[in-house]
Amino acid sequence: MVRPIQKDVIFLSKKAVPATKADISVADDLLDTLRAHAHECVGMAANMIGVNKSIIAFDNEGSYMEMFNPKIVSHFGEYETEENCLSLTGSRKTKRYQMITVRYQTRTMKEKQDVFVGFTAEIIQHEIDHLNGIII
Repeated sequence: MVRPIQKDVIFLSKKAVPATKADISVADDLLDTLRAHAHECVGMAANMIGVNKSIIAFDNEGSYMEMFNPKIVSHFGEYETEENCLSLTGSRKTKRYQMITVRYQTRTMKEKQDVFVGFTAEIIQHEIDHLNGIII
């Protein structure tokens, strides 16, 4: 189900609570909403659709991917960039890393760890910031 985009800064600034297997429907709604906004958005966190759970979905080089409870465990190559957010108006400067290693769970709660680089890494960092209540 496509859900409305949350724009309440107070809600968006809350740290997400861990997701469980019971939150698969949230991930489905997150993917549906991301697909509906594909013309203007490349990633979303669950709080952007009004659910304070630790789930993100993003465009991973042409196919959508989701992560439950993602954590960046290492990073390399800091740079400054400017980002937009569907939940906010305008763009903001921020620091990102060119390469990140992320530990996360799949929708079956299988533990995984993957390395991401470039624009995909930037998207993931932005969405994990959302989960941590950091508004970019």
